[in-house]
Amino acid sequence: MNKLKIEKQETAITALLEGCSIRSVERMTNIHRDTIMRLMVRVGNGCRQIMDETMRDLPCRLVQVDEIWAYVGKKQGHLTKEDDATQTGNMWTYVALDPESKVVPNFLVGKRNAKNTEQFISDLSSRLSNRVQLSSDGLKHYVEAAELAFGTDVDYGQIVKSFEAETVGQTRYSPPPIVRADKKRMMGKPDPAKISTSHVERQNLTMRMSMRRFTRLTNGFSKKLENLKAAVALHFAHYNFVRIHKTLRVTPAMEIGLASRIWTVRELVEYSN
Repeated sequence: MNKLKIEKQETAITALLEGCSIRSVERMTNIHRDTIMRLMVRVGNGCRQIMDETMRDLPCRLVQVDEIWAYVGKKQGHLTKEDDATQTGNMWTYVALDPESKVVPNFLVGKRNAKNTEQFISDLSSRLSNRVQLSSDGLKHYVEAAELAFGTDVDYGQIVKSFEAETVGQTRYSPPPIVRADKKRMMGKPDPAKISTSHVERQNLTMRMSMRRFTRLTNGFSKKLENLKAAVALHFAHYNFVRIHKTLRVTPAMEIGLASRIWTVRELVEYSN
């Protein structure tokens, strides 16, 4: 079986990590788009394993969680009875982030429902080595999920934002201005000053800039759920271990003590070979 040289694999993966589309990478590298897609899925699956193995016993003091929207195949309103609603339509990426080290302990791609929320928070709790202050938005599923995963061993607060009403007929893609943000104590004794989702919401922008399939108003959306999951795993492994955070001047994995040096894209590629 023919296999791309490691240099070509590294070039293609690097381009994808910089937000290029599959077809753009095809034009730049002369690698067929189907080969690029298979490479991304393979490396992405390897990155998921890296994340699962290394993101353990994390000494985080604060964790913020949020969800970012995308879709697979077609938008939710266009689904028909023939479509598999579990594999297409609206998909959400749950993200946990430590605002101090900037590390992303875990993520989950799927429907935004109680089952996935519980799975996501349970996975998060298993990766932490001490009691944390958890912050989320007002998604109702988080409350029961946090209670099931942490019991009483968490300080949990929600921040619920209210937005300015839009005028009739007005359309915009960015949310309207925030008029108020209410902080609520849900469990334990969270510090009100540290109830925030600002850092994890900023991560949403990083994701949209780094993954073409999250860019709005384009045809770069994921055609298969498997591809979306692989792309997200690739992004977060790169974010944690390879990409230097400007405010830290090291990678998040180095900041929290999981790595002693900056990894390379080639190492991510070689792991999956």
